[in-house]
Amino acid sequence: MSTPTTRDEQTPVTSETTAPPRSAIQRRTGRWIDHWDPEDKTLWEDGGRRTARRNLVLSIFAEFLGFGAWALWSIVVPQLPAAGFDLTVDQMFWLISVPSLVGATLRIPYTFAVPVFGGRNWTIVSALLLLLPTGALILTVSDPTTPFPVLLAAAALAGLGGGNFASSMANISFFFPEKEKGAALGWNAAGGNIGTAAVQLAVPLVIVTGAGVALDRAGLVFIPFILLAAFLAWRWMDNLSTAKADPRSFGVAVHHRHTWIISFIYIGTFGSFIGYAGAFPTLLASEFPQVALPLAFLGALVGSVARPLGGILADRVGGTVVTLAAFGVMALGAIGAIWALGAGSFPAFFGSFLGLFVATGVGNGSVYRMIPAVFRVSGGTAKAAAGCIGIAGAIGAFGGFLIPRGFALSTTLSGSLVPALWLFVGVYAVMAFVCWFVYGRGAMAEARV
Repeated sequence: MSTPTTRDEQTPVTSETTAPPRSAIQRRTGRWIDHWDPEDKTLWEDGGRRTARRNLVLSIFAEFLGFGAWALWSIVVPQLPAAGFDLTVDQMFWLISVPSLVGATLRIPYTFAVPVFGGRNWTIVSALLLLLPTGALILTVSDPTTPFPVLLAAAALAGLGGGNFASSMANISFFFPEKEKGAALGWNAAGGNIGTAAVQLAVPLVIVTGAGVALDRAGLVFIPFILLAAFLAWRWMDNLSTAKADPRSFGVAVHHRHTWIISFIYIGTFGSFIGYAGAFPTLLASEFPQVALPLAFLGALVGSVARPLGGILADRVGGTVVTLAAFGVMALGAIGAIWALGAGSFPAFFGSFLGLFVATGVGNGSVYRMIPAVFRVSGGTAKAAAGCIGIAGAIGAFGGFLIPRGFALSTTLSGSLVPALWLFVGVYAVMAFVCWFVYGRGAMAEARV
């Protein structure tokens, strides 16, 4: 004899058989995903991890091209004189520095573009926007009579590539669970940064292929890769409807003093990386013209590769300790470069800068590791920490403008790079003191921030 079943007992059975499981990835047209919760273990194991990693790989490729376009003028500028351009030292450094100025300014609006348009959609758009700086370079460097203001405008367009970092990092942060987010963002950042080294390696080889020096090839070589990145994003990346912008996080962070202290310190690490990466080829060409220019890519390469190491070391001994050590090595590297200039030693100059680049990369990783710890210990919220990451990333990038301008003024006023390098040593000492005074004592030190 069967047991009667009540309506209440029947309801769950009916619901389970008709409603889609909560852990299922729900897709709709336009490659939108409506249900995405990477903390849901069932969703993560049942296709979520694969989806996140696919988006990460394609995001790295697009960001790699963005960094490459951002750094394009850094390797083209030192070769402009050989192509018939008559530019002053100050004008050459302006062409190197203005992309960083524009890129830093675009970082915050690019961060909000992902929730507004979708990560896949914005990756397509931001990749195709790289056709503007590469196309402008092709048109302007082909004619040595191009006026300097036109060259400067073309170089400014390269700043579009600098904004790609912010949108790429924001997009990937939505895809991964907290326990894997740090590693994913580390790979994303390092993969993008390597674009600077790649363009400084490839462009000198490309422009001398065949007869003469054809600087327009520096832009032409990008075009098929840009189109490929846009196609791959269109075909295989995803938009997340759950990715929401929170402008309040920036508002909260703006009113928190640690946002500005961290941003000041990050100018010294990331700003130095971008600034030296942009200026290094020109420094080599001006100080040691007999040395092959393609060696310049090694600076950006070692700085990019060292970034994850900074985060790993900071996890073990604390971000403050690693950041202080990074500033110490950066100061020693600048002093070594000063000595090398006086001695006319290329090996010492090159080695000093490589050490400096490694320290900037390590410092980049350790400062990013400090941010959540600082806000946790100081009583700040996770929302404020998230806003600080965006603000510090934008402000830090302005160092890419300040360092080349420092070299330009130093060369113009004294005919030497030495005053600028001494100034940088002094700034690193001040930044190290601020870092120690705020984060190396008391509760912050006890928490190993």
